[in-house]
Amino acid sequence: MNRDFILTHFSGLEISARRSAVVASILLWVALVLFGNLVLDLPLVTSVIGATIALTLHLFSVLFHNLGHAWIARRTGYPMTGIRLYLLLGVCLYPIDEKPLPTAIHLRRALGGPLFSTILSVLAGLTVLALRSTGGVLYYVSMFFFLENLLLFALGSLLPLGFTDGSTLLHLIGKKQDFNM
Repeated sequence: MNRDFILTHFSGLEISARRSAVVASILLWVALVLFGNLVLDLPLVTSVIGATIALTLHLFSVLFHNLGHAWIARRTGYPMTGIRLYLLLGVCLYPIDEKPLPTAIHLRRALGGPLFSTILSVLAGLTVLALRSTGGVLYYVSMFFFLENLLLFALGSLLPLGFTDGSTLLHLIGKKQDFNM
């Protein structure tokens, strides 16, 4: 049963989650606690706190990436209606009755998320540099935040994996119609 749980409304968007997002988030949190405690040799309480901060930053990253899509979509005149969290990712929701759009509009909307994630990667990278001499839990969390945004949400989202922005881009570039941006 794929029922969505409405979490909130933000900037005209309905933010919802599937049950899989809750389960995957708990599993990620447990994995981060274990990694912090067993691999980084942090005390258990410190690992729990670090994992909680890292999970919160992960969810922020998912939403920020999708808000990039939403911002561009609104600027094109074809806005999104919501963001649905599933597993450890999110998906943009558009009106069910949206008419076919020109390729250039689709391209711009698809690039909004990676653009926002790249900006977030730069900011996270600066945080890593500022905390590099500390070596504590905040340094490790900021490194996680930086790497996740750079490798998963900025660069990784451009890979054509069938469910990513890169797949959308590859499909649209293949259409070669109305390509004026």
